[in-house]
Amino acid sequence: MEKQFIFEQVKEMWNNSIAFNSLLGFNITEMTEEHAEIKFNWQDKLMGNPVQKILHGGVTASVLDMVGGVVISANMISRIAKPDHKKIADKLSKLSTIDLRTDFLRPGKGETFIATARIIRHGSKVAVARMELHNEKGEHIAFGTGTYMV
Repeated sequence: MEKQFIFEQVKEMWNNSIAFNSLLGFNITEMTEEHAEIKFNWQDKLMGNPVQKILHGGVTASVLDMVGGVVISANMISRIAKPDHKKIADKLSKLSTIDLRTDFLRPGKGETFIATARIIRHGSKVAVARMELHNEKGEHIAFGTGTYMV
């Protein structure tokens, strides 16, 4: 199976089959073994502070965790020799968040939000990703570091 085809299948599954991601409006727009991106639009139901009309901190942390998991999963898949559905499913079933650090830099204001992630380190048992969240104006809202069991 071609790697890019596999990534497209995983993106489609996560975009359409995970109810929590759908509820929040997360859309994986890029997935490679070194970089991932998720976009989502402002919705009032994502509001954490009605006075300031800013994102709930849980939404910010969730999208950072998700985009970190996306880049880690792509990196895991790219390391499988002769990938098939069973090997991919087995690897992805072991992926879980060990630790997530979220640093909130400014209020989450905007119309569109873009979360990105890149690999810092990928070992045989643990992988680490660095994540950022920006709005459509490029304002840096938050960053995070995620440690994942692989």
